Formats: sequence, C-alpha cells, structure tokens
Amino acid sequence: MAEKLNAGDAFPRLTIDLVDGGKLDLPEGIDAKYRVVLFYRGHW
Repeated sequence: MAEKLNAGDAFPRLTIDLVDGGKLDLPEGIDAKYRVVLFYRGHW
C-alpha cells in the first residue's frame, strides 16, 4: 500500500484514463492556482 500524502507533499505523477477515451496527466494536466482531485468509484 502506498503512503498517504500529507500537507505540502508533492503530488505523484499519474496518467488517468477518462470515460471519453482520453487521458489526463496529473498534475501537469490541471493548469490552475489551486488544484483539487476527487477520485470517485462509479459503482461497486
């Protein structure tokens, strides 16, 4: 299991598959001063 992030930690580089078939590279793909990422599991 990976370690949890703490305040001030650098966000790890990830590539996320999007539902439309595209991909999103994090954190580079979000160009904003403040960044919030919410992961939601769509179904159980």
